[in-house]
Amino acid sequence: MKIFNKIIFGTVVTVSALATGCKKDYFNRPPLSSVTIGNFYQNADQVNAGTNVLYSVPWFGWNTHVGWSISELSGGNARSWSSDIDNFSYFTVANTDRVLDAAWNSLYTEVAQANALINTLPTAVPASVSTAVVNNAIGEARLWRAMAYFHLVRIYGPVPIIENTSTNIANYQVPRNPVTDVYKFIVNDLLFAEANCTKKVRSSTYSANIHVSSGSASAMLAKVYLYMQDYTDARAEAEKVINSGEFKLYGVDLPGKQFSDLFLTANNNNEESIIALQWAGGAAVNNNTYGYGNSFQASAAVNSQITGTGDGYGEVGPTYDLQDEYDPADLRRKPTYMIAGDHYPEIDQAAGGYTFPAGLQVQGTYAGVKKYVVGTPADNGGVGAAQSAANNTYMLRYADMFLIDAEAIMAGAQTSSDPAALSAINKIRTRAGLAPLTEIRRFYTVANPNYAAYGPTPNASVPKNIIKDDIIDERRREFAFEDDYFYDLMRVDGFNNTAHTMGLKLMTQQDRGTAGGTPIVRYGNQYLSVTASQLQFQIPAVELAADPKLSDAPVPYVFK
Repeated sequence: MKIFNKIIFGTVVTVSALATGCKKDYFNRPPLSSVTIGNFYQNADQVNAGTNVLYSVPWFGWNTHVGWSISELSGGNARSWSSDIDNFSYFTVANTDRVLDAAWNSLYTEVAQANALINTLPTAVPASVSTAVVNNAIGEARLWRAMAYFHLVRIYGPVPIIENTSTNIANYQVPRNPVTDVYKFIVNDLLFAEANCTKKVRSSTYSANIHVSSGSASAMLAKVYLYMQDYTDARAEAEKVINSGEFKLYGVDLPGKQFSDLFLTANNNNEESIIALQWAGGAAVNNNTYGYGNSFQASAAVNSQITGTGDGYGEVGPTYDLQDEYDPADLRRKPTYMIAGDHYPEIDQAAGGYTFPAGLQVQGTYAGVKKYVVGTPADNGGVGAAQSAANNTYMLRYADMFLIDAEAIMAGAQTSSDPAALSAINKIRTRAGLAPLTEIRRFYTVANPNYAAYGPTPNASVPKNIIKDDIIDERRREFAFEDDYFYDLMRVDGFNNTAHTMGLKLMTQQDRGTAGGTPIVRYGNQYLSVTASQLQFQIPAVELAADPKLSDAPVPYVFK
């Protein structure tokens, strides 16, 4: 695995020092010349600060294109003609693909940084620092390592489990480990984090909410158990989080806030945020802002009027299939994507706000992404630069706990009127302005409501009937453009089921096509025809060349 020669820095402090000079205090570090592994971790504040890098720099490669190319383009929420990413829409991604390589690099960089902390702190910290402080930091590192592996296993399937990256610098040829072992490893890390990370209650003092907690680990366990179809433990962990009082739902527990407020830079680390990437938007590090801020707005914003920084490339637009999911009354629609006439007073405030113009064609669908698009630096307290916004990226949000709870209560049943399940899903629907469900239905067939929209003789690929699912559809509407939906589609048949029978049915019924004309007419000209084998992304060719063992059958992991 060349990755170990490529990204191991010796200690986590090295990467921490890269952020010297950032405007956000969260990213400030002593200069590299003054930092050694022997003198940095001398007090509790330094130990606590040592984990900060796990929340930012290693994830930049993931955030730039990888995360949303896989989840949104492959999942059918978004489409693009951009030549470097459009293959994710068609499942024609080769193992030489630059974006796919960035996924592997970014995630294993995070693993390496977490490993450096996990293996260094027990011996580097003096006895004057309490064991609780040290174990909290190790718990944070193990949670972030688990997060990286959760992404790795869902993208690549069997992958190598690495617990001490430094031992692999010279011996970097390692085998893959089975999916079941990777999930067991993830659970072990999260159980440690749950037992050792600080317990807290999220407050309106947002700076206190930056670091993950014991409750963050419980929430991640709920999600991982759901993927493993361990419904009993998924429900127990989700309800542990819900009953803890640590987190709050905007618009429900906090009536003065609403769904759209979740995605304002001013509300970074709010009470609904469970785990989030932290970005130093516009902060110059070594005279460079690139790599330290949130780059998603640069790709998603439809023009530079929105960003004010010369970017805003409109590389991605919402599919018509995603647009079909939203009821006109759904309060999540407008904060998720823009259509003609939508006005956003928080964007380009100096000009009175931004209104999405009629007839603006974005990647063929006449709509633009809004979620995570936050506007100019002036709209964000003077913070931001080209490809470097300061808004956080959610990795897990409290709303997920209610949808996990509802699904776990159903435990694979096709229908449910269980009051607890209904209460959980309706908490999210009510916030969105939708009528509560009286029954939850899974994988049921209905007539395609848009069939007639394609004219009297739509092409043969347009389905007359489509499959709906109250849980998966609600998740799609809630978390669109939060890098989640593709993985939901891939798990509906079971977390280790590579046939993806139902997942394929859901994907091949999606209208991923374009529109045109005056008035605008949908063409229905792109429906997938893919096989299960195409849904598994390949390990990058450069990694296979450096480590031939990655081509071998997975080897059971020897747990310590």
